Amino acid sequence: MGRMTNLSSRPQTMAEKILSRRGTQVVYAGDLAVVEVDQVMVVDSIAQSFIQRMQQDLNATPRYPERVSIVIDHVAPASTVSVAQAQKEAREYAAQTGVRLFDVGRGICHQVLMEEGLARPGWIVLGSDSHSTTYGAVAAFGSGMGATDIALAAASGKTWLKVPESVKVTFTGDLRPGVTAKDVALEMIRRLGADGATYQSIEMHAGDRFTRGERMTLANLCVEAGAKAGLVVPGGEILTAYGYDIPEWVYPDQGAAYVQSIEIDLSALNPRMSAPSEVDNVFDVAELREQLRDQPVDQVFIGTCTNGRIEDLHAAADVLRGRRVAPGTRLLVIPASSQVMEEAMADGTLLTLQRAGAVLGTPGCGPCMGRHQGVLAPGEVCVSTSNRNFIGRMGDKDARIYLASPAVAAATAVMGRVALPEDVMTHGEVA
Repeated sequence: MGRMTNLSSRPQTMAEKILSRRGTQVVYAGDLAVVEVDQVMVVDSIAQSFIQRMQQDLNATPRYPERVSIVIDHVAPASTVSVAQAQKEAREYAAQTGVRLFDVGRGICHQVLMEEGLARPGWIVLGSDSHSTTYGAVAAFGSGMGATDIALAAASGKTWLKVPESVKVTFTGDLRPGVTAKDVALEMIRRLGADGATYQSIEMHAGDRFTRGERMTLANLCVEAGAKAGLVVPGGEILTAYGYDIPEWVYPDQGAAYVQSIEIDLSALNPRMSAPSEVDNVFDVAELREQLRDQPVDQVFIGTCTNGRIEDLHAAADVLRGRRVAPGTRLLVIPASSQVMEEAMADGTLLTLQRAGAVLGTPGCGPCMGRHQGVLAPGEVCVSTSNRNFIGRMGDKDARIYLASPAVAAATAVMGRVALPEDVMTHGEVA
C-alpha cells in the first residue's frame, strides 16, 4: 500500500495521522478507516482460537508471515496438558507458515516485540492482548483485538476500525525522588476514570521526560481507562533510540481537536497505589499505609508488561539490598524478558533479589492473569506491580490486589505490610 503524500491542512492528532498514513485517505475521529497492519501479535492463550479462525473459518495463511509473531508468555511453561497441547499447536503452526515464534522463556509479548524492533514509530501493531496499547510508547498505534479480528488482519495484512477521538494529557514539572512512571500512570487513570477514555486515543505530551521503559508503563495502563490506544509524543530517549526512524509527520498538529484535555503536575505527585478492585481506585501510598497498618501482606509480585523491566528490578533491588523479606510474606520476581533477566544476572541484581528472599520465575506473565506461578488463595492480600486488580484477577475472588510501583512493592515485602521505601531505612541490615 502506497504512502500518501498530500494530507489535508486540517490539524490532526497522532492517532489520526498514523491511521491516515497507513490507509488510503485522510481520516479524522469518527471516520471508518481501512489500514495496513505492520505487525500482528498472537499470545499463547488465544493462539488456538487464532489458528482455528485462520484454518477453518478463513481457509487462509498469513499474507505477510514476517508481520506475524506468536509469543508463548501467558502460561509459560505450560501448567496443564491442555495448555501444553495448545502451545504445541502454536509451535507447529509457526513452523508450517513461517511466522515468528517466541517460545517459553523469551518473555512477555509487549517487551519482546519492543526488544526485537517489531514496534516502531508510525506503525500499526495489533495484538491479541488488551495491553497492546504499550506500543504507543514509541509512537506506534498499538491496540488489542480478539481472535477473529487478529486472524483477519493476519490473513489480509489489513484491518478496519473507526478512528478514535483523542484525549490530550500534558505532563508538567518534574518527578520528586521516589515517585515513578507507575505513580504517574495510576494518577492519570484516577483522573480519567475506568471508562473515561473508552474507545479513545490517549495522547501523552511528556516532552523529554521518561525513558522508553517508563513510556511503556504509561502507554500500557491507558487501556485501564478504556482507551483504544495510548500514544506518547516522541521525545528524550526515544529520539536517540529511533532517530531517523521517527517520521516527521507523526507529531500531532497544533490546533488538533481533542474531546478532553488534562494536565498533570508531576512535581505535586506522591507515590500512588490502586486499591481493590478497580484500577482507578487510587490513593496516596501513605494514606493506605495508615489504613492498612494492621493488615499483613501475603504476597508481593514484581514483574509483568507494566513493571518487569531492568529499571524496575533495579528499583526493587535498591530497596531490598542487605534486607530480607518479612516472615509470612512471599516475594515473586519475574523479569519481563530473557534479555532483562540476562542484564539482571550480569549486574548482580538477581543475586540481590534472591538473597533478600525473592522467588525468581521464568520470564513471562507469571500470576498476573491468575493461571499459574503464584495464584492467590481466598482472603490473601497481594501488592503487585501489574496492571489489574479486578476481583479474581490473580486467583480466588476473595483475594485482594493492590497495584504499586516496584519500589513500593519491595518495601512492602520487607515490612510485611503496605510500606514506602523510606520505611525500610530504619528496618536494619542483614548481617
